[in-house]
Amino acid sequence: MTPGDGTGRDVSLSERSAIDPPEWFVEQANVCDADVYDAFDAEWPDCWDRAGALLDWETPYDEVFRGGETPPFEWFPGGRLNAAYNCIDRHLPERKNQLALVWEGHVGESRTYTYLELYREVNAVAAALRDQGVGPDDVVTVYLPMVPELPVVMLACARLGVPHNVVFAGFSADALAERIERTGSAHLVTCDGYYRRGSAVAQKNKADNARIAVDQDVSMVVLDHLGGEVHLGPDDYDYHDLLAAHRGAEVDPVPRAADDPLFRIYTSGTTGEPKAVDHTTGGYLAHVAWTSQSVLDIKPEDTYWCSADIGWITGHSYIVYGPLALGTTTVLYNGTPDHPEKDRLWELVERYAVDVFYTAPTAVRAFMKWGAEYPAKHDLSSLRLLGTVGEPIDERAWRWYREHIGGGECPVVDTWWQTETGAILVSTLPGVDQMKPGSAGRALPGIETAVVDPAGEAVDRNEAGELVVTRPWPGMPTSLLSGEAWGESPTRADEWRYYPEDGATMDEDGYVTFLGRVDDAINVAGRRFSTMELESTIAGVAGVAEAAVVGADHATTGTAIYAYVSPERGQDEGALHDRIETAVADAIGGVATPEEIVFTPDLPKTRSGKVMRRLLTAVANGDDLGDTSALRNPEILGELQSATNGE
Repeated sequence: MTPGDGTGRDVSLSERSAIDPPEWFVEQANVCDADVYDAFDAEWPDCWDRAGALLDWETPYDEVFRGGETPPFEWFPGGRLNAAYNCIDRHLPERKNQLALVWEGHVGESRTYTYLELYREVNAVAAALRDQGVGPDDVVTVYLPMVPELPVVMLACARLGVPHNVVFAGFSADALAERIERTGSAHLVTCDGYYRRGSAVAQKNKADNARIAVDQDVSMVVLDHLGGEVHLGPDDYDYHDLLAAHRGAEVDPVPRAADDPLFRIYTSGTTGEPKAVDHTTGGYLAHVAWTSQSVLDIKPEDTYWCSADIGWITGHSYIVYGPLALGTTTVLYNGTPDHPEKDRLWELVERYAVDVFYTAPTAVRAFMKWGAEYPAKHDLSSLRLLGTVGEPIDERAWRWYREHIGGGECPVVDTWWQTETGAILVSTLPGVDQMKPGSAGRALPGIETAVVDPAGEAVDRNEAGELVVTRPWPGMPTSLLSGEAWGESPTRADEWRYYPEDGATMDEDGYVTFLGRVDDAINVAGRRFSTMELESTIAGVAGVAEAAVVGADHATTGTAIYAYVSPERGQDEGALHDRIETAVADAIGGVATPEEIVFTPDLPKTRSGKVMRRLLTAVANGDDLGDTSALRNPEILGELQSATNGE
């Protein structure tokens, strides 16, 4: 099976037009040597010393990698370091007055922190937490929106050598309670509330309810973000009071072993039960620093903006730890792309002269739907590199992004990785590789992947199968390092593999295109269809801004395909309906034609931009929606239910 291009013509990746990186970009790129792939292969695992060398170590590591063909594995064994020191202290001699954080709020307020100012506040918060009794055996849960205090608290924990457990601010009290209980956390940092689309969210009320629901005692530090009166209980402490009491304090960074945990994070839960992922201090930090430098081409003098939320792994890796380890300026935005106007992001790109912009394909498709006139209002010429993260980006959206945001010149890196991988594993190197729109690219230097069938055997090039990672990487979580999670998917007894559970194809050049989760296939009358293939086909139809496909119960075929489609402005829905049916029939087959095509102004999305297909499945089946607290646009659900039921 080969992926379609949305026109009914099968097309392999190698047949797609490849785009060379522009010469001006290559000349200034951090990595521009085409031999880097061969060098990493020849030197593996010592090649990863290049990543370790990006960090300052309190105690040098004995070797880069220790382990055999199967777990346990160790990265940088014997080494000791502190993540906060690497993200702040070591930059002070050269750039103490350079901006480290630029924060833009929901209603136009803004704040900045130089590296020196960040150093002082992180030290004060670390001293306050230490005086609260936070020690090496504790976990600090952080339940804050996108405010500067969120990375400050994370780095304060790292300074103390204490793992943090950041919980996405949009989650419900029940979700917070579950994560507090699972980690055994006795310390919580939250705020009174924050604004979302003009409405205040009572964050402390949710935190109070979560504390009531857990068995252990939990002390709470509360940030007064909204500026109103905050009721503090007997185990509550005011963030600003603690900061004032400890201002000027200095806390020595606690050296941690390379394999000591830096943080715990839970998978998003958009498709299933959240699971805990623990990332290490040395391997993880080295991996995110190296990929920030080589894939995102980040330089200390840059202003860099990743539009994700720090509550997800993307924000941990590519808002906080990766960029700050390299000493750059990183932008935080506590708002939505369309508030107060649909040019909000481009206004900020122009204002701060952003060099590198990293966002989700879902956001790109929303930009397409709103129209090119919004970015056209602003000078985006500062942009040097564009990136996407979170899901595959189809060719049409990729080309729109490059043309209207990147001026037709910026390279675009389509990055693949997961919460479990910690950092990017598959992408083009923008200073080395050709770009193939719709394909993520090759496995990065030092990473080894294959596409296999259900028996674990490699499939032919351009044939669909399941991606596997066949060699360890530095950003591995502790469960994979120890071997605890090994064998959850088919594997040979003498061969280590990691199964990310993503469908993919690989072309003759090793470029991988992702087809969606292997468990996202829809079985119609005994035939399985990839949701990614269906969605890419529909998204490739002229007039479609974005689409999501789910399976719904059907009396005859067992399952029917429901397509939820957000059209571009001014489209005739009847004609668009016919074009979609024709495109699916031509590209995939008549049996894959959707049972229902539901037009909607928007799709249900998390605040990080991911479509919550679980909710669409519930809507299609008429089931209870369950927890919707992660949604950024819950109002769309009523419209979807009415449209699906033909009301």
